[in-house]
Amino acid sequence: MPEAPDLAVYQEHLSARLRGTVLESLSLRSPFVLRSVAPSADEMLGRTLTTVSRLAKQLVFEFTDDHFMVIHLMIAGRLQWRKRGASTPGRIGLARFDFSTGTLTLTEASKKKRASLRFVQGRKALAALDPGGLDVLTIEADAFATRLRDCGHTLKRALTDQRVLAGIGNAYSDEILHRARMSPFKRTSALNDAEVARLYEACRFVIKDWTERLRRQAGGKFPTKVTAFHDAMAVHGKYRQPCPVCGAPVQRIVYAENEANYCAGCQTGGRLLADRSLSRLLKDNWPKRLEDLE
Repeated sequence: MPEAPDLAVYQEHLSARLRGTVLESLSLRSPFVLRSVAPSADEMLGRTLTTVSRLAKQLVFEFTDDHFMVIHLMIAGRLQWRKRGASTPGRIGLARFDFSTGTLTLTEASKKKRASLRFVQGRKALAALDPGGLDVLTIEADAFATRLRDCGHTLKRALTDQRVLAGIGNAYSDEILHRARMSPFKRTSALNDAEVARLYEACRFVIKDWTERLRRQAGGKFPTKVTAFHDAMAVHGKYRQPCPVCGAPVQRIVYAENEANYCAGCQTGGRLLADRSLSRLLKDNWPKRLEDLE
């Protein structure tokens, strides 16, 4: 799922190409992508785009007279910038937006169509789409500490809950926790002041660092390699590969449709966290520490 760094780069490229342009036409290829009824698609046509911004994990296209187009890419949704009048990709195409400078297409390479599009009128209606999470790049350390401790979650859940913090998902939460040297299952209420400060700095460093990395990777071209997996990541998607810091094999916990990747050597003092399904199956044979894997 595109997260804050990916969305920031999308936002920059979209703003450069679309600010001050007119939405001339649009086409919805999927009956499920549009999640709103008013204003209608026709009411968006002919309006000038003034700003592209981010609301948690949603991209917000602001048009004249407080009309907004809000896109949530979810897991497999992506954006493509093409020459004006380009056709919508057949199997994965969800929507096409023709501007005076080019064509923006929304695609989703998944059978589960989760990406969404909403047309919204008025700032009050737009605010209703905000889950309420704070942006780690704009809040002060005290506000971060208060929000974190008040939520009462595990660290992994707190970082990825859009009602707590905005724009962080499965991939960058793994990287943040590895940099902060903290277990994904530690409770936020158990953090001392030094740990909160360390996590705050880790959040800011990882988001800034990866935004800059992705910005350099895209260069002047519209980003096309938007993915949750990068070779330079420390632990995310690196199950069984050596941790770049201590060399221990990266571990994985699978739950629902997500997973947490972590280094037991750096984050849990060598203790292996229990995978709910496998640990129940193996019971006493479930390894407890890194040395048990040898």
